[in-house]
Amino acid sequence: MSNHHTYKKIEIVGSSKTSIEDAIENALAECAKTIRNLEWFEVAETRGHIVDGKVGHYQVTLKIGFRLSDS
Repeated sequence: MSNHHTYKKIEIVGSSKTSIEDAIENALAECAKTIRNLEWFEVAETRGHIVDGKVGHYQVTLKIGFRLSDS
């Protein structure tokens, strides 16, 4: 086992009709399907889609940090 860790960050966008928190959860759940060793997330942007003067979708841009294998 290494005595240090090396990480990589990617950027993704999650969305939800329900809430910002749900958009974050949706994004993390999708990432977890294909990326191992997820460690942290940062909310970089929050925005939404407007339909008939109301919120249609919440959108959240996340930076996801994960540890590289064998580090």
